[in-house]
Amino acid sequence: MGIKVFLPLLFILFYSMVQAQSVIRIGLIADPQYADKDTRGSRFYRNSLDKLDSAVTAINRRGVDFTVMLGDLVDVGPKDLQPALQRLNKLKRPVYNILGNHDYVDVDDGAHLYKLYKMPNPYYTVEKGEWLFILLNTNELADYATKAGSGQREAWKKLNDILKTAKRNNDQPWNGGISEKQLKWMERQLHKAQSASKKVIVFTHHPLYPENGLEALNNREILALIEKYPVVKAVISGHHHPGNFATYKGIPMITLEGMIETADQNAFGVLELNDHQLDIHGEGRMTARKIDF
Repeated sequence: MGIKVFLPLLFILFYSMVQAQSVIRIGLIADPQYADKDTRGSRFYRNSLDKLDSAVTAINRRGVDFTVMLGDLVDVGPKDLQPALQRLNKLKRPVYNILGNHDYVDVDDGAHLYKLYKMPNPYYTVEKGEWLFILLNTNELADYATKAGSGQREAWKKLNDILKTAKRNNDQPWNGGISEKQLKWMERQLHKAQSASKKVIVFTHHPLYPENGLEALNNREILALIEKYPVVKAVISGHHHPGNFATYKGIPMITLEGMIETADQNAFGVLELNDHQLDIHGEGRMTARKIDF
């Protein structure tokens, strides 16, 4: 083979390898809400274990880099946690949990709940290649997650009173928000990501947008911060089981369908990211989406 033919082939091979390496694959699971209790309405609590088994098998087959579980792994707090965690432990690559409102049921000290879910902190980041993933705790300011008389309970009361006065529809007992401390932490992460030319995906339990009564209590503050940083390419959330989609000032706001709903139709997916595109391969009820940056 002549050198004039060989060099272009070598370049094509090298380019293909770089492209393949630049793709990041992330398993997505939201709201299994497993509980050892009878079905209520469209929520089939016990069925979530079989659904988790199926999702884990499929996600392992796809060769993901890691999986994000977007909250409400269980329905009535940690008493039902172990069977659900045992399913997630079958994932071959790391799983990163965030907490949902149902995870806090019958919990005395919400500040330490994250440890039971094998999380490094209540909110944290994960880095992979040119991407930074920010996993928020939108339960930090909530009646169900704070101790009576604590500073965070008082901060929640103040925030909730403001929402009631403004006649917002999200001042509901199942919604929560983030503290000023967490907001400042988030800004530091975004600033560092922008300085390092990293792209960012934000994961939350409570959606930030659109506003339909299920959004985080101080969603507007979080959105005001996010819009300052063009490195944020999407926000992915759970909590609203039918799923949802909107754009906020050009940023995709994706709400994933909840696994708990229906007797036998599953809901999970694999997110593929490259430099120019977000591609969710949805299974069952989870909507497939392809979004160019």
